[in-house]
Amino acid sequence: MKTTLKKISDTRIEIKVTLEKEDLKIAREKALERLSKEVKLEGFRKGKAPKELAEKAIPENELNQNALDIAVRTSVPRAFSENEKAPLVIPNVNVTKFVPNETAEYTATADILPEIKLGNYKNLKVKKEKVAVKEKDIEEILENIRAAYAEKKAEKKKAELGDEVIIDFVGKKDGTPFKGGTAKDFPLTLGSKAFIPGFEEGIVGKESGDKFDLPLTFPKDYGEKSLAGKKVVFEILVKQVNKITKPELTDDFAKKCGPFKTVAELKADIKKNLEAQNNYKLEEKYKDDLVDALVKASKVSAPEILISDQLRIIKDDISRNAAAQGLKFEDYLTQIKKTEEEWKKDARTLAEKRVLASLVLQILAREEKIDVSEDEVAAKIAELRDVYKKSPEALKNLKDPRVKMDVKNRMVIEKTLDFLIQANEK
Repeated sequence: MKTTLKKISDTRIEIKVTLEKEDLKIAREKALERLSKEVKLEGFRKGKAPKELAEKAIPENELNQNALDIAVRTSVPRAFSENEKAPLVIPNVNVTKFVPNETAEYTATADILPEIKLGNYKNLKVKKEKVAVKEKDIEEILENIRAAYAEKKAEKKKAELGDEVIIDFVGKKDGTPFKGGTAKDFPLTLGSKAFIPGFEEGIVGKESGDKFDLPLTFPKDYGEKSLAGKKVVFEILVKQVNKITKPELTDDFAKKCGPFKTVAELKADIKKNLEAQNNYKLEEKYKDDLVDALVKASKVSAPEILISDQLRIIKDDISRNAAAQGLKFEDYLTQIKKTEEEWKKDARTLAEKRVLASLVLQILAREEKIDVSEDEVAAKIAELRDVYKKSPEALKNLKDPRVKMDVKNRMVIEKTLDFLIQANEK
């Protein structure tokens, strides 16, 4: 067997293979042995006829084709191994020449891992951002807490911004109700901007028992294209107007919110939680920035097959999340106001970024001999069993060796990220 390697790109190669007479002879013998088991000749049990007689009973074209199939199938792995290349998927084979019992030629094309040259990962010059908690952030949380404890009292009054109204409504376009435009006993806080512009404002000044038509126009950039920029009429019945009264921000109120004696203690706890959230977000961003810097400092390319696989994973994740809300992937596209082609273009950028990050981190882990022990993996699996103890399906999946390997790979990546942080904080 002779091979010639051709580099198509950094992540794709083609190997031309020439099979010689001896290669085809060995393959023919294996083909004859396999096909002989199906031959039935008079005087012999099925598959027990002498090889010489069985060979005469097998059509020559069938024997030759089986010999070629075996020769190609067994030689492809050797061709890649001899060239020290590992295909990421089953290679695409194209037979270009076949002379039975004499010679055969074919090309095997496949995506491979690129040659990766890491940059200086100990001096990436990435700065960790710092974001201080502002007083307005604390005040916003306090207002949300007050709203959660607010009292609602039905009053015979004209609705004002800040009031809650209980309404029935039917939205119609060209006199016909449109999907998603009807509800009964719907609670709406006026001023919340939960509806399209003009809807909540149109209820201001109305009172319990009022029934009226409200003509509006949907925004031109509205997610549902059948309604974008369209004129509609909402038939609205105000069933109740509730005055919302938020509690005063006092020490007594603070005591209702948790183990606090004063408003100062409540605010201090809010600040502490916000700082923890900020620190977590900044730490995650710092990791992403470090990996981005490492990718830029390194020589690495993303194989198309890995990008496609990552795209599939991203789409599957979105579809699962949408399904949990009773939606389809198409509904998600409507919400983000994009076609599938537009989504795919954006998602491809994310997919390629993930692949490149994974590749450089894998090489870094190998360079620094970063690994996790079987005991560490077992401890993590035990931790996950506790988390998913109420999900039989998840517990079953944790027994799958492939899941165990995935858990191990994730742990190695986390360890590698920790190393990267330490290496750049000296």
